[in-house]
Amino acid sequence: MMTCQDLAARIEMLQPDAPARDVARLCLLLTNLVDDLDELTDDKRLYESWVRAGLRLQAVTDQHSAMTEELEALALTEPNQLSQEDFFTLFRAIKVQSRVLDLYVGQEVATD
Repeated sequence: MMTCQDLAARIEMLQPDAPARDVARLCLLLTNLVDDLDELTDDKRLYESWVRAGLRLQAVTDQHSAMTEELEALALTEPNQLSQEDFFTLFRAIKVQSRVLDLYVGQEVATD
């Protein structure tokens, strides 16, 4: 039975220069992505899951980055001058932040 330590060791073998924080993050993402951790003992399955986790993380990271830029611009607006579109921006920011959290707690990430 594969443990998180076993998975971390496999990741470190595949990516020896990875910082411990990145290895831990990848372990968390991968364990949330598969139903049975033993699936990741197969190199092909580990690679496929790794790529899938990376793509999901990249998509959410890109959304988060874009939303951060919008929020920084919005922060320069006087509160009494906020438009309806500005409030929609705030709601989208909450949704994007929720997607980031979903990745780390093992919830399915919506792609809409």
